[in-house]
Amino acid sequence: MGTQDGGCLWGTMRFRLTGAPSFSVICHCRSCRKASGAPSVAWLTVPLRNFEILRGAPRSFVSSPGIVRTFCPTCGSPITYATAESPDTIDLATALLDDAMAFPPDREIWLDHRLAWEPIDPTRTQCR
Repeated sequence: MGTQDGGCLWGTMRFRLTGAPSFSVICHCRSCRKASGAPSVAWLTVPLRNFEILRGAPRSFVSSPGIVRTFCPTCGSPITYATAESPDTIDLATALLDDAMAFPPDREIWLDHRLAWEPIDPTRTQCR
């Protein structure tokens, strides 16, 4: 599929994704909601070897045991989510891609955590 570039709100950080993601999801978990300030977050799961930071240096924090999130230290845009359970992959915030429509989510996860006022898309695979 080639490459997709993206970056944070202010352009301080730029990155490149090579190839297609393994997964494209919308996550409803409480941790993602709190980290983003949004009712859900769209993530792309990609092999770590296919993700490259082109400019800037993200800051990181441990949001839960075994979970490391990164963000732009200048504007605060959430960039990645990594789990110790899958050290060879990284999740990248979909909406940060220059072409955010390149990999539309095909499933929703952690629906048991979903805010009641956020609709579910019945065309996507649903994972409780």
